[in-house]
Amino acid sequence: MLIKEADECFPKQIRVSLGSAIILKLLDGKLDAAPTTAYLMTYKRGKCTANCGFCPQARESRSNADMLSRISWPVFLTQHVLEGIQKAAIAGTIKRVCIQALNYPEVFMHLEGLIKNIQQQTRVPISISCQPKRTEDIRLLASAGAERIGIPLDAANEELFDKIKGASAGGPYAWKRQFELLGEAISVFGEGKVSTHLIVGLGETEQEMVNVIQQCADISVLPALFAFTPIIGTVLEGWSQPLIQEYRRLQVARSLILNGATRSEKMGFDKKSRLLDFGVSKQALMSTALSGEPFLTSGCPNCNRPYYNEKPSGPIYNYPKNMTEEQLTEALEQLRLGGA
Repeated sequence: MLIKEADECFPKQIRVSLGSAIILKLLDGKLDAAPTTAYLMTYKRGKCTANCGFCPQARESRSNADMLSRISWPVFLTQHVLEGIQKAAIAGTIKRVCIQALNYPEVFMHLEGLIKNIQQQTRVPISISCQPKRTEDIRLLASAGAERIGIPLDAANEELFDKIKGASAGGPYAWKRQFELLGEAISVFGEGKVSTHLIVGLGETEQEMVNVIQQCADISVLPALFAFTPIIGTVLEGWSQPLIQEYRRLQVARSLILNGATRSEKMGFDKKSRLLDFGVSKQALMSTALSGEPFLTSGCPNCNRPYYNEKPSGPIYNYPKNMTEEQLTEALEQLRLGGA
């Protein structure tokens, strides 16, 4: 048995994203795009103690408790999930495990137990997306065997951060403290092992998003882009998703910045702070766009998050697998570089 039932360090139940549950053979079903990472979420009765305006797990959210973004996360016995991970990792079906953590008093104890149990059975790398309060929380995850940590910013500037997930939203987070924690995480995990989430469509300008992408790159934090997704029952349920053209421009800007091809201060913007000039030659811009890489899901290695932000019918914000020629042509047209 992997888990000692009487040990309080091990949660008896855990949530698994629907696609991951199929890959781990916990449920039957067909997938258009199979997840290459097993996505788990810590389980507790009720909601997270935080109150992020976009999140179905927020304390005051009226959304179903099994939702995160637009994905359903059913509950399973942890024992069965860990057995599924072991088999899938050995078979090569999954390349990584990512555990999303809600905020509650025992969460880091539960994360430690989960990491250790997974590592005892297989050497599959583990990412943790969580909200540490102190450096000791970060060290605990690293010593347990986690390979990477993600600490979300979500918003592109301090004002939006405070309004959507900080004190003004009834949440526990502060913009400056998030950056302090990201720096502390780098000192523990090392450069290249720390990530953050940025959600496009929370009211920021393109220039503000480009600036925070650069800020993250400058401190060796990997920013992963998400498209805002309105969920019924959240504070932001009436908001719209970002324009696909805007998202495509930011995807390319992110790729160019992270590859060291340009910097935010070299880019040009119009009067509405929309990207006009990426700060690179036309040839370099087209080469990056034609690779298709900017339009794929961004994040940890082997993370593809199929249809996390979108329906399979589209529009597809983050492609979960290599694009077809038709899809790439469409993305270039959305970027307004088609035929350039």
